[in-house]
Amino acid sequence: AVKVLTTLRNHWKKTTFGVCLLSWGGHWLYGKHCDNLLRRAACQEAQAFGDELIPSSMPLKKATVFLNPAACKGKARNLFEQNAAPILHLSGLDVTVVKTDYEGQAKKLLELMENTDLIIIAGGDGTVQEVITGLLRRADEAAFSKIPIGFIPLGKTCTLSHTLYPESTNQVQHITNATLAILKGETVPLDVLQIKGEKEQPVFAVTGLRWGSYRDAGVKVSKYWYLGPLKTKAAHFFSTLKEWPQKHQAALMYLGPTERPPEEPEEKPSRPPLYKRLYRRLWLYWSPPPKEIPQEVTPEDWEELELSTIELSITTRNRQLDLTRTEDFMDICIEANTVSKGQFVNRGSQKMRDPHTCPEGSQCIQASRCILQLPEGTEGSFGIDNEEHEAMPVEVKLLPRKLRFFCDPRVKEQALPAAVP
Repeated sequence: AVKVLTTLRNHWKKTTFGVCLLSWGGHWLYGKHCDNLLRRAACQEAQAFGDELIPSSMPLKKATVFLNPAACKGKARNLFEQNAAPILHLSGLDVTVVKTDYEGQAKKLLELMENTDLIIIAGGDGTVQEVITGLLRRADEAAFSKIPIGFIPLGKTCTLSHTLYPESTNQVQHITNATLAILKGETVPLDVLQIKGEKEQPVFAVTGLRWGSYRDAGVKVSKYWYLGPLKTKAAHFFSTLKEWPQKHQAALMYLGPTERPPEEPEEKPSRPPLYKRLYRRLWLYWSPPPKEIPQEVTPEDWEELELSTIELSITTRNRQLDLTRTEDFMDICIEANTVSKGQFVNRGSQKMRDPHTCPEGSQCIQASRCILQLPEGTEGSFGIDNEEHEAMPVEVKLLPRKLRFFCDPRVKEQALPAAVP
């Protein structure tokens, strides 16, 4: 023992390195063990759904999964196969996995998709946008938009997961919780933005649109990877050297919020008896048609605004999910362009954590529809659900409660505080 201690003392550098290596290895193995325990517990819970008896005349529910293998720097496929696929297969669903090979393929595949009971998006923000855009561009979108949608967060940015599931620092737990939420069947209606240019087909978003200096600087953060934790501040600082103050000129027209109609009953009313239907048809046949009274069409009350801003954002209210709201609207945030360079750098770091935060001093507008007119020759890009699109004049229209997404039951309870007696 004395010899060993003497050797360790004489080679203290190697000893220190060995201890650090063993500690790191032990911590890594313990993390892997915990992840396996989480997977096993999730599979056992999914097995309970698969063991439920169903009538022989009832077909299995068909689930179509749109998987983006390139998400999360190419790790999405392994993440899906290790954490989500076993749960889906054990649940008794008839699962079809469609892997996308290139950007934009999901939109084309949605146009050709046949009937399915569930749509599952496995990827990040870009995959979500592609799938819902392909879905809502269909000629029969009225019927297909009623299909419930599940979201398995596998991408680098998964904004929608903050709305649908509780926060979790463990990636395996986050993925398994999202997959189990699909099996539990609780859904919430989410608003969608329809963003249409003058020539192109509309693009649809569940989070929102950003246009401005913070977005442009945020896109370049990865270029300064060699600066480590300072890369975000560096990207925003170098942005101030090119042009200052940075102003984005535009004209905005918008309509105010709309009153939310009552929820439609899920169950259809029972069909009236045969004699009532015959009587009604005879009465309609013999009675003269009523004279049509021309209805006065109330002109839409558009508000107009000339703006000069450092950044403009148009977002849904999905992040502040409230199913008891009586009005439908989207939030328009027009940020003041009078910030100093120091404020710009500091605020840029906050924007990287929460891109759609609206700082103090900004003009906030609630609208159901808006038209953004850009001066001729305007360059740059929009960020639509964190995906880059060319900046151009657009009309943004709110489609309230357009799509239903599976969510964790706890999230739905929090969104219905007033509904509980």
